[in-house]
Amino acid sequence: MKKNFGSKNWVFPMPVLMIATYGEDGTPDVMNAAWGGVTLEDEITICIDTAHRTWANIAARKAFTVAFGTADTVARCDYLGLVSGNKVHDKVARSGFTLVKSASVDAPVINELPLVLECRLVSMNEGNCNVVGKIVNCAVEESALTDGKPDAAKMKPICFDTCSHAYRLMGDVVAAAFSVGKELAS
Repeated sequence: MKKNFGSKNWVFPMPVLMIATYGEDGTPDVMNAAWGGVTLEDEITICIDTAHRTWANIAARKAFTVAFGTADTVARCDYLGLVSGNKVHDKVARSGFTLVKSASVDAPVINELPLVLECRLVSMNEGNCNVVGKIVNCAVEESALTDGKPDAAKMKPICFDTCSHAYRLMGDVVAAAFSVGKELAS
């Protein structure tokens, strides 16, 4: 029997999205956001409260990058989610992350995170805090590739557990997609 909890946002997994932007003065800003995901083949939608500095930066620059938190960087990623860029303008420097300018959009790339989506702004909706970006490039560290493809086991991406407010390491492969259900499909 299932226990009812009412309306909850318990979606698993919630990726730890690290949203990087430049401020008006060119200072890099990064925030940790868990509410987001791919909404079209080449688009990502992220919920960012309009009070965040990141919201204003995206509105001004029309670009952002999205990297994925990892087990090796969990403390720095969490710090960037706890500290407001409106209050601590050098929070990225304090985090210990190093950033470089994206070759594709007017936004920074975090060197220490192995996978980044470089996005051009498509739309912003203040009513539901949604930011939609067109993915114009995906870059992956060569050390995180196996047979020329991104390898999640090498990247060690983390997810946010909305029930326990904890970070979790993405799990082991349990089956190859599009193959384990073939017996049931026939």
